[in-house]
Amino acid sequence: MQRKSKNSSLAIIRQDPWLEPVQQEIYARYQRFLDRKQGIEQSANSLKNFASAYSYFGIHFNKKENSWIYREWAPAAKGLFLIGDFNKWEYFTHPLQAIGNGVWEIKLPYEEYKDTFTHQSKVKVVVQTEQGTRPRIPIYINRVVQDEFTKDFAGQLWFPTKNYSWKIKKFSLPKDESLLIYECHIGMAQEKEGVGTFHEFTQKILPEVSEKGYNVVQIMALAEHPYYGSFGYHVSNFFAPSSRFGTPEELKELVDKAHELGIAVIMDIVHSHTVKNMNEGLNDFDGSGHQYCHEGDRGNHPAWDSKLFDYGKTEVLQFLLSNIAYWMHEFKMDGFRFDGVTSMLYFHHGLGVDFGDRDGYFSQGVEFDAVSYLQLANELIKEINPRAISIAEDVSGMPGLCSAIREGGIGFDYRLGMGIPDYWIKLLKEKNDEDWNLWELWEQISNRNILSKTIAYSESHDQALVGDKTLAFRLMDKEMYFSMSKTIANPIVDRGIALHKLIRIFTISLGGESYLNFMGNEFGHPEWIDFPREGNNWSYKHAQRLWSLSKRDDLKYIFLSNFDKAMLAFVKNENLLNSLPAQQLWVDDWHKILVFERKNLIFIFNFHPNLSPIDYQFPVLKAGTYKVVFDSDRSVFGGFDRVREDTLYFTKSQNDQTQLSYYSPNRSMQILSRN
Repeated sequence: MQRKSKNSSLAIIRQDPWLEPVQQEIYARYQRFLDRKQGIEQSANSLKNFASAYSYFGIHFNKKENSWIYREWAPAAKGLFLIGDFNKWEYFTHPLQAIGNGVWEIKLPYEEYKDTFTHQSKVKVVVQTEQGTRPRIPIYINRVVQDEFTKDFAGQLWFPTKNYSWKIKKFSLPKDESLLIYECHIGMAQEKEGVGTFHEFTQKILPEVSEKGYNVVQIMALAEHPYYGSFGYHVSNFFAPSSRFGTPEELKELVDKAHELGIAVIMDIVHSHTVKNMNEGLNDFDGSGHQYCHEGDRGNHPAWDSKLFDYGKTEVLQFLLSNIAYWMHEFKMDGFRFDGVTSMLYFHHGLGVDFGDRDGYFSQGVEFDAVSYLQLANELIKEINPRAISIAEDVSGMPGLCSAIREGGIGFDYRLGMGIPDYWIKLLKEKNDEDWNLWELWEQISNRNILSKTIAYSESHDQALVGDKTLAFRLMDKEMYFSMSKTIANPIVDRGIALHKLIRIFTISLGGESYLNFMGNEFGHPEWIDFPREGNNWSYKHAQRLWSLSKRDDLKYIFLSNFDKAMLAFVKNENLLNSLPAQQLWVDDWHKILVFERKNLIFIFNFHPNLSPIDYQFPVLKAGTYKVVFDSDRSVFGGFDRVREDTLYFTKSQNDQTQLSYYSPNRSMQILSRN
C-alpha cells in the first residue's frame, strides 16, 4: 500500500487519469532517476561536480604543477601517445601513463615545452589497441581544425593570451516571456556563396533578428562536425565550437551581443548519436567496440548512418552531462534544443511506430537509460541556471515529457510541435484550396497535450532541405523567379502571399505557447536548402540567405517581411501565447470561415479562394462594439485593403445569441477587439 501511495503522489498521474493503469511504471521511471542521481552524488558529491569532467579531461594548464596535463579515458587501450607539432609528430616519444579507472595522463612541464607546446599548434593522440595503432583527436579537445590541402582534421591548442571579457555578466529573458525563436545556421546565414562566420553573424544578422522582433536565436551546427552538409547533426568533437565559423572568442562575442540586444541563445545540441568516423570523433576510440557507444548492431542507428551512445555507462553520462555544463559555463548558453529525442527514448527510434499505446511509453521498447539521462540533463541545466530553457524534439508524445521530474516527468520546458508543419505540407500537397476541411484544420493545429508546453511552427529547416521546398516556394514555385516584382500582377503569387501569411498567423495563434521560424522563411525565402556536395558540384548557391530580397521596395518579399514583424509585435504586445487556449466560436466549411476567441480578441479567418461574404454573421461571447486591430489584407502586407480599419462593428442579439455582422474578404484574416 505504501508503494501505491507514492505512485499517487506523482502529479502527472493526478493530472491525467489515462496514466493511472501505468502508475507503477511511472513511479519506476522516477525511482530510476533518483537512484541514478544518488549514485552520482555519492561518488562525486554533486551533479554539478560530476559534470565538470571537461575541466579534468583534455588538455589544461595546471598552475600548481606549472605543467600542461592531458588526460583521456580509454579503458581498453594498450597505450596512448601524445603527438603534434611540438614533437614533430613522432609517434612514441610522449607516452601517457595509466593512472587507474581507465584514465591515462601525461604532464608537460612549462619550462621544457613553452616554445613548442604553443597556441594554435596542432596535436593528436596515438591510440594502441588490439586492432592496431591509429592517430585520433583527443576526445575533450576544445578546438579542431581542418587542413586546407590534405582535408585532415587535428586538434588545435587554444591558449589565447587574454581570456574573453564578457560585457553582459548575467542574462535571462523576462520571466514568463514567450519564446519567439529564430532558428539559425551560422554558415549559411550570409548572402555570399560561402561559409559565414560568427563575426559576420554578430555584426549583420543579430541586429536583424532583434529588429524583426524575435527574442531567441536557436543555433544549429555549433559543435564540430567533419561533413558540412550534415547540418551539424553528425558531431565529431562535442567540446569544440566548429572552427569553420571562427574562434571560440568570436562565438562568445556573438552570445554577448545577443544578450546585449535582449536575445537568448539556445544551442541545438546533438546527444542522440555521433558520427561513425574513425579519423574524427569518438567511435571505438579505445578499440573495445563499446567505449562510448553500444556494441554491435545496437550501437548503429538504422536510418542515420551514425553511432548510438550507451546511456547506461557512468562515464558516458559524465561525458554528455559535462558537455552541457561546458557550453553553459564557457559560452553562457541560455539553453538547449535536444535533437532526436524520440530516437533516444526508444529502442525502435520511432521508426515505423504509431504512438499512443501506454505500454509503448513506459515498458515495451523504451530505452530506460536514455530516459534517465534526459532527466539528469534537465536537472543539471536547472541547477546551473534555473531560468535556462530546454526543448525536446520529440514526435512520440511521451507523457510527462514537459512535466517536472518531481512530478514524474522528464523535465523539459517545451516540446516542438512537429506535427504542425507536416500537416501544412500534407494539406498543400494533397488538397485543393476549396477542399480544405476547417474542422480538421482546427483539430490538427490546436489539439495538443496542455500539460506539455509546445513550440509551434509552420516550417523549420527540415521542411526546406534538398528534395523539398520552403512553404513560399511550394505555394508559388517558378512564379517566384518571374513575378515577384510589385509591377507584375500574378494570381499564383497573390494566393501564395495570402496563404503564407494565413498559415503563419493561424499557427502562432493556435499551435502552442511559443513560436519558431527558420531564418529567411519569414519573408518567403525561395527554393530549398542544399549544402555543397559532389552532387551539386560543391556549390554554395543554396546554402546562403538572400536577405536583400526582403529589403527591395520593388519586390513583394517585403510584404511578407512586414507581415511577420507586425505579427510578432502584436503577439508580444498582447502576451497572446501566455493566455488561455483559444475557444472556437464558428466553423463554416462552405464559406471556409473559421472564428475563434483568445484573450478577448476575435480571430476571423477566411480561407476561401474567392468567396468574400458581406454582412456575414457569426456568434461572439460578449456584446459590444468591435474594431479591427490586425488585418492580414493590408496593402503593406501584400493585401488589398478591403477592410477599413476605422469601421466599428456592433453586436446584436438574435436567437438567444450575440451575433456580429462582418465583411470577410477571401484569403485573409482579421483580429477584432471589443471597445
